[in-house]
Amino acid sequence: MENHFLTVNQVAKILGVTPLTLRNWDRAGKLKASRNPINNYRVYKRNQIDFFLRKIEGKRKIHLG
Repeated sequence: MENHFLTVNQVAKILGVTPLTLRNWDRAGKLKASRNPINNYRVYKRNQIDFFLRKIEGKRKIHLG
């Protein structure tokens, strides 16, 4: 896969959650994954994760603010 896609394990480490949490978020629609066309594994676009992190950070500022 190209560099702009991340695996479930990579995203789990970045976000500090378990891979199972990511799979649950995908099913719930909180953070939708794409599928690798070769093996059908979940993958995430790097810019999607960056956006998700900014969104989380914005909510933290509001709650702390």
